Amino acid sequence: MREKSILVVEDSPTELQMVTNVLTDNGYQFTVATDGEEALKKAIQTKPALMLLDVVLPKKNGFQVCRQLKSAPETKGIKIIVLSSKNQDSDKYWGLRQGADLYMTKPFKTDELLRAIAQLL
Repeated sequence: MREKSILVVEDSPTELQMVTNVLTDNGYQFTVATDGEEALKKAIQTKPALMLLDVVLPKKNGFQVCRQLKSAPETKGIKIIVLSSKNQDSDKYWGLRQGADLYMTKPFKTDELLRAIAQLL
């Protein structure tokens, strides 16, 4: 089993299932949040090594979550991969400006996601 934990933040049941299947199949430990506020609470409670963060979320969007986590001393070390269907250059630019370590678009390729996770862990 891989030791470093991942927080998956996704509100779409289908997308969530796809991501968690990849993580499970590759031995990663993870927890799940389905909205921005829950993501912030779980990030503070569990201090994951990495977060897979959607942008379009209820309550707080992924950009807000990213900015808040990266600006707080206790959570700024969490690596964040934004994994979003928002695929414009301006979206990627904005995500990285908020502090994301990587910005990937959906649909994702399994090998690219695993490579990105391994790179940041």
